[in-house]
Amino acid sequence: MIDDKRADDVVELCRKMIRQPSLSGHEEGMADLVRETMNALGYDEVNTDKYGNVVGRISFKRPGKRILFEGHMDHVDVGDLSKWTVDPYGATVRDGKIFGRGATDMKGSLAAMIAAGAYLKADHYDDLEGEILVAASVHEECFEGVASREIGERYRPDYVVIGEASSLNVKRGQRGRAEVVLETHGKSAHSSNPEEGINAVKKMIKLLQEIENSYVPPKQDVLGKGILELTDIISSPYPGASVVPARCRVTFDRRLLVGETEEKVLAAIQDIIDKIAAQDPEFRATVSIAIGEDKCYTGEPIRAKRFAPGWLFPEDHEFVIKAMKGLKKAGLSPNLSHYAFCTNGSYYAGIAGIPTIGFGASREELAHVVDEYVEIDQLLNACKGYYAIALEVLRR
Repeated sequence: MIDDKRADDVVELCRKMIRQPSLSGHEEGMADLVRETMNALGYDEVNTDKYGNVVGRISFKRPGKRILFEGHMDHVDVGDLSKWTVDPYGATVRDGKIFGRGATDMKGSLAAMIAAGAYLKADHYDDLEGEILVAASVHEECFEGVASREIGERYRPDYVVIGEASSLNVKRGQRGRAEVVLETHGKSAHSSNPEEGINAVKKMIKLLQEIENSYVPPKQDVLGKGILELTDIISSPYPGASVVPARCRVTFDRRLLVGETEEKVLAAIQDIIDKIAAQDPEFRATVSIAIGEDKCYTGEPIRAKRFAPGWLFPEDHEFVIKAMKGLKKAGLSPNLSHYAFCTNGSYYAGIAGIPTIGFGASREELAHVVDEYVEIDQLLNACKGYYAIALEVLRR
């Protein structure tokens, strides 16, 4: 399955990926490396879509189900270089670990996926039914699930494996995420005569206090609380020298539970706004979902509301059972759990309803940190795990 030569190749591929910077919107070098690697490994087809997602296809001898392994190419910035003890793009190997930005999130798992697909084809082409797709996606760090829609709608997979770090456990769900924007509107005036204006910041303080006092986040047994956390606040004009601010804007990070819609999320805040407005004739406020805009390395604009739904599959779902069975046959010991953060599974599972799990190398808490790393044992076992999941799903 994964002999010493294959293990060395997986490690080297991971290191090559780490050496290739790929900030969101600048994944072109990584995309080239992925295409070259897939072609060299004998993938039957390698395509790039308008956003720059790279998708490789492996077809087995007989038609059957289609399983998609998806990992994103982009990573967050390295931050303060002086805090790193290694070159963040050096792929240093030390103490059984490969260090570098994106090692955990998630070039290690992407390298393991690409290799696993090729190894399974080499070992079991005649034995299996269906197809493996391996997708290297763009802009996940900024737009969870948005570029993934292009992959899902084009290839229509029957099953999806998200390669985010899971400590080699199987994740059967996640909370979603929304950026909720509140704005209060006042009336500008000179701050030496504040009674002539309406201070939007003071109105916002009133709104924030009421949210703090009366908003009760929903709960679910598995995923926990639907968190609502203030992340920024700014007045307009800013800076406001001698001016009563006419506008104030805040953003909340709202962690979503299964079944929560945009309408439900906004309605809960709108009820609080309406309550204050009924008591204060000068109070004017709006609530909405933030809209993100950027450009892909292909030049294609990417734009979407910042709303990624939560999802959860039952422990006895047939795909969860098959994945666990395959992993155990391969000698791994996965537990069932769920992600604490948001992933591209928000599209595949949360919107498209495709049976989806998460399985990846490394620990969730190592994502985005200084001196990020992936343990080589985790990397190789992830490769073994992807191989085993596909083998179980596609066997006749």
